[in-house]
Amino acid sequence: MQPLKQSAQTALKNILDFWMNHTPDHENGGFYGKLDNDNQVDITADKGAVLNTRILWTFSAAYNITKDSRYLEIAHRAFSYIDQHFLDTIYGGIFWSVDYKGNPAETKKQIYAQAFYIYACSEYYIATQNKYVKQLAIDAYLLIQQYSFDKSLGGYLEALTREWQEINDLRLSEKDANEKKTMNTHLHILEAYTNLYRIWPDADLAAAIRGLLDIFHDKILNTHTGHLNLFFDEHWQVKGDIISYGHDIEASWLLLEAAEVLNDHTLVEKFKRVAVLMADATLEGIDIDGGLWYEYEPSGHGLVSEKHWWPQAEALVGFVNAWQVNGDEHFLQIASNNWHFIEKYILDPSKGEWFWGRKKDYTIMPEDKAGFWKCPYHNGRACIELIKRL
Repeated sequence: MQPLKQSAQTALKNILDFWMNHTPDHENGGFYGKLDNDNQVDITADKGAVLNTRILWTFSAAYNITKDSRYLEIAHRAFSYIDQHFLDTIYGGIFWSVDYKGNPAETKKQIYAQAFYIYACSEYYIATQNKYVKQLAIDAYLLIQQYSFDKSLGGYLEALTREWQEINDLRLSEKDANEKKTMNTHLHILEAYTNLYRIWPDADLAAAIRGLLDIFHDKILNTHTGHLNLFFDEHWQVKGDIISYGHDIEASWLLLEAAEVLNDHTLVEKFKRVAVLMADATLEGIDIDGGLWYEYEPSGHGLVSEKHWWPQAEALVGFVNAWQVNGDEHFLQIASNNWHFIEKYILDPSKGEWFWGRKKDYTIMPEDKAGFWKCPYHNGRACIELIKRL
């Protein structure tokens, strides 16, 4: 355990150093929207809400565990930029993206992004006790409940226009199905509401968290296989059969965390069983080198034979969590093996941060080091969780 904790402490420092040294945009404010795999900056790249809110969460959380003032300074920078450029002062919520100068680019209200705004502001409030920040998080929660929550069928709609009206293209990214409800957005709403509850233990918010846990157990999780269904129509009819190993293991610990924050013994015991079920199911995706494959489509026997950075990060937490739940040392060994894979293949020893991933033949995937989706959140959070748990 101790070597894994020490490795996490070193890795966290290296991740945060990379983002402090390479990503602040000193000319146009905030952070660059894109760095390629060689750390070359695309100065004119749009700046995404997910990237910026995840930077805010990561540096706030890092400050909260280390009390290093340098991390709080970066959190201040991230919050200030989001507040000045992403916040929609007319209709509420935050924009999906702004251009490199900070002007609104894509103004739709993607609920996934609103959730990360709540998640980040809640963590930043823990660091600063700034009541304005807390109110922003509460306001964003109320907007999601007002416009995205499906009052008749349950769950949350994926996206809306800037004015919170229906929209045709609901997709989070080009790889996603254009469906009204997705596992991914529900998972991160749950994550956000859980963090908000830590600073604002409101009864309606608690009910919303319970509702999300019920949806995961009854509609999203396949309790026979231990895998999550990913896409649904508004009536909760499952669309497709893709298995996302990274999301399975990530959800395994986030669901339990939500139950624990509610301090509901019955829910905690229920989701402890779910956590082990999902960790067991994820073992299907562990390769002999310790890495976790990306996706599998059972109907077509199609394995996406890539090992992306973020499923590895979530595997570290999810398998340590499963070991903490039932004491099975095999889970701890899987986490340790996964860390050895990360050290050997995912960490970039020369240019810093983590590679996007490796292909089946171990060649490096030539994707962003920083961008719309490549953020310090998955790997930074994994390190923070390991430090806390071990």
